[in-house]
Amino acid sequence: MTDDQTTVARRRVVMASAAVLAAAGAAGTAALLTGERPPGRPPAPGPVAVAGGSPVRRTPRSSAYRLHPLTGYGPQRRVPARPRARRRPLEALPGLGHAMVLTFDDGPDARYTPAILRTLREHDVRAMFFVCGEMAEAYPDLLREMADDGHVVGNHTWSHPLLTRLSRAGIRREMESTCEIVERLCGAPPQWFRAPYGAWNRAAFRLGAELGMEPLAWTVDTLDWQEPGVRTILDLVEDGAGPGVVVLSHDAGGDRSQTVRALRGYLPRLLESGHRITVPRRRYD
Repeated sequence: MTDDQTTVARRRVVMASAAVLAAAGAAGTAALLTGERPPGRPPAPGPVAVAGGSPVRRTPRSSAYRLHPLTGYGPQRRVPARPRARRRPLEALPGLGHAMVLTFDDGPDARYTPAILRTLREHDVRAMFFVCGEMAEAYPDLLREMADDGHVVGNHTWSHPLLTRLSRAGIRREMESTCEIVERLCGAPPQWFRAPYGAWNRAAFRLGAELGMEPLAWTVDTLDWQEPGVRTILDLVEDGAGPGVVVLSHDAGGDRSQTVRALRGYLPRLLESGHRITVPRRRYD
């Protein structure tokens, strides 16, 4: 064979190979657009027949990306600074400027708490609810509703005992169990606590601080626990209103119908007279 013949033969081989590749590429493109498998291409991995047994499906190789999802781009959960153990509870919150705080103790209670939540919602007001663990266990949906509405849920012990008559271990059980149920139902542990009857002692202050809670008392007592009448509650709240004031009311523990009716009366009047009602926010690290 001459050199010219050899060259011609090589060109024919190259052209034939190019034609084959072009045909394969066209078939692949058609398959991509139509979903059909090109002629001559083996099917995708599927069940493989095994002699004397059931078909075995080949497991496709996992992607390393799928096995290791991206992390680190979500919001970081902020941890509140642990408070120091106080010797006295906070009785007012002057850091709120011209705002004041409404608080409700002993609940939740299905007879009164829903009406209080509705009134607060109607006026777009946030409040603090110091709940008892056993009541939260009885009415978990009300606790979730408090959190969903943006109210602050505080710790008022599990069974409302007189803390000064309990051992340190007993106080811890009352506080810890309530912290646990609040965190489970609301998604975060309480950052504030209030001693039943306003009876504090050194153990309560220290244990509260260890659990990350600040002790909050009150400035104005509505005396609703005495059922003094709606007019008396109205006068006590309106006369005592002012910057940093903390108002004590109850949504459980007795007949609280006067509390519900009084709130409907004094809340719009406070707002109309220029008072701002809010909830405290703890500092974060």
